[in-house]
Amino acid sequence: MSGKYALCIGINDYPGTGSDLAGCVNDANDWAAALGRRGFEVRKMLDKQATEAAIREAIETAVSSARKGDLLVFTYSGHGSFVPDLDGDEPDGTDECICPHDIGAKGPITDDEFFTLFSAREEGVRILMISDSCHSGTVARFAPITTPPTTRSAHPPQRKVRFLPPGVFLSKRAAGKLGVKRAMRPSSPPGRYASLLLAGCQDTEYSYDAYFNGRPNGAFSFVALQKLQTLPPGATYRQWYDAIRTMLPSQQYPQTPNLFGAAFMKLWKVLG
Repeated sequence: MSGKYALCIGINDYPGTGSDLAGCVNDANDWAAALGRRGFEVRKMLDKQATEAAIREAIETAVSSARKGDLLVFTYSGHGSFVPDLDGDEPDGTDECICPHDIGAKGPITDDEFFTLFSAREEGVRILMISDSCHSGTVARFAPITTPPTTRSAHPPQRKVRFLPPGVFLSKRAAGKLGVKRAMRPSSPPGRYASLLLAGCQDTEYSYDAYFNGRPNGAFSFVALQKLQTLPPGATYRQWYDAIRTMLPSQQYPQTPNLFGAAFMKLWKVLG
């Protein structure tokens, strides 16, 4: 029987940035529980456990240990951002990245680096990355949240976008190379086609830290997990994605999930 392994990462705490989140640890716990019920061997990395070095090492270990027929699932909930592209493979001059707990000291992990990590897999190993973070936005500040509040109380929970401005962790010189605003362009996912990527938003959008019944979650993770429970046996990732799209974007959460990968990957059986 082929192996099924999952690494679920959730980071709310970003020391020194003033940009902590609320729903990412819940996301990681929820993904871990759902994947555990489906027969996955699950490892979680939460907040200070999810350093740049620890994330890399965990992915490298999982990929190098996997054999033909195995399925690796990596879920990430936390801030996303972008950095100057150094190898000239991006039309707009930037690489998307995720933001580890210690991003201020160690920096991000870029899509090019994910491609290298995932490409080390043995032939026949399937990899799915589920990213509930932003890979877009302006350099200078967070996008204002103008969508309706989720509650009518006098002090509704604060919702944030999961985007960390590059100026928070890049040097002034490096940040200056990015300009004021990124160009609009087709998405280039972290890991490209070395994996299938189910993402919470488009490159030019934000993923939201949301609240449902008073509990913080990523809007994308909450909907994706809800729809996972309703899929028919043998459903494909394309069907799962289509189900998610019936609920997102919404008036409160104007983010459009995306599914990146080769056509044959999108027809893989969900988590099977």
